[in-house]
Amino acid sequence: DDNFATIVNGVEEGRIAYRNIRNVIYLLIAAGIAEVATVGLAVLVGLPLPLLPAQLLWLNIVTNGIQDVALAFERGHGNELASPPRRPDESVFDRLMVERGLLAGGWMAAVGFGAFVLMLESGITVEMARSDLLLLMVLLQNVDAFNARSETLSAFRNPLANNPLLAAGVCAALLLHVGAMHVPLMQRVLDIGP
Repeated sequence: DDNFATIVNGVEEGRIAYRNIRNVIYLLIAAGIAEVATVGLAVLVGLPLPLLPAQLLWLNIVTNGIQDVALAFERGHGNELASPPRRPDESVFDRLMVERGLLAGGWMAAVGFGAFVLMLESGITVEMARSDLLLLMVLLQNVDAFNARSETLSAFRNPLANNPLLAAGVCAALLLHVGAMHVPLMQRVLDIGP
């Protein structure tokens, strides 16, 4: 129709959709940086691989498979029309996204790599250290999914009621991983244990 309010609503929905796409991309970038940096650091210092290929694939399933779809359904925060229009030639990969991805991915990699080194130094077997690291990375990346909901709002200031699908997805992913740790077939496939 030719109602001006319809145009305003369309602009608002377009901005929400664009923001949600950016949030999903950020989540994938941060997770990828964390995984590559963790494995890369271990290879550089001569440690055993901290995560096996099957474990990396599983990690991506339980940290990105559900959460990226849920992030696409993030509701508006109420301030979508407050900012000026973005430039048409503006890249999706702007400085803010790169900085956020590097910061979150680097932090998760540092915590994961540090935990792996500490576990090995404490005498835990490589297999058990990998299993524990996989659980830690699942937790860290699922927590980061809540951080991915907004570029400007803290995860603590962004109500979960705005995206109950994400909260349910994170819970489901955590339960799926904990379940896999206790199912004999998954224990063999992923080389993990409870």
